[in-house]
Amino acid sequence: MKALFSPAGRQALRDFVRDDLLCLFDFDGTLVPLEPHPDKVMVPEAVLDRLQRLKQRAPVGIVTGRGLNDIHRMLAFEPDYLIGNHGIEGLPGWERRVGAFEAICAGWQHQLQAVLHSLGSEVWIEYKRYSLSVHFLHAPEREAVAQQLIRLFDRLMPLPRVISGKAVFNLLPPGADDKGGAVQSLMKLTRASRALYAGDDVTDEHVFMLDRHDLFSVRVGEGGDSAANYFIPDHQSIVPLLDLLIDSLPGGRRQERGSHTDSR
Repeated sequence: MKALFSPAGRQALRDFVRDDLLCLFDFDGTLVPLEPHPDKVMVPEAVLDRLQRLKQRAPVGIVTGRGLNDIHRMLAFEPDYLIGNHGIEGLPGWERRVGAFEAICAGWQHQLQAVLHSLGSEVWIEYKRYSLSVHFLHAPEREAVAQQLIRLFDRLMPLPRVISGKAVFNLLPPGADDKGGAVQSLMKLTRASRALYAGDDVTDEHVFMLDRHDLFSVRVGEGGDSAANYFIPDHQSIVPLLDLLIDSLPGGRRQERGSHTDSR
């Protein structure tokens, strides 16, 4: 990865921008700081201000691992596109596909709750209806706990798709989309000639690994094995990234050619 806030990185972004650029962001760790418990999150005022200004110039989307009901509570901002549950919720027709996912996740929660108590109260399930997240940030001996959890997941029926994160495992039902698939669907839906995506976690690597010439990818934090094109140092750097985008885009947004997703 290259540093975005170098002279060459800034110029590369300016050269990439077009007037129909689609601007997409992860939520936790990108637009908001990471918190030990997801309910504690608040969007900083400086970020909200920039998002509102950016939306005047380009369509803005949020692609998050949170469920849509949860993320709506967190946002004092209405993005053009809101994709939840790692890509499961928010795209056109998503409601028709999730009935089986809900049944699977309810079954996993029941299977896991019967055994998780043995790992202590620091290990807990975030039930997101169509996916699960198992958190263990404050567990003692986190590496040992992680290995125990992986063995537990291998016994679940049906087997989940497990995506690791920062002291969290995300469990997705078989056949569920991920962030990479969601971003590709959004680009097709909007017919945007180019898109920018910024994210900080393992789940965002599914976007970074798309390796599309029309996708400008930015990792929050310098991870040596990331597939992103560029990186910014930390969450606080999202404000100067948004400023750079605002300054690089034309003065007003053009009429969008794709219909909005129904995120409610």
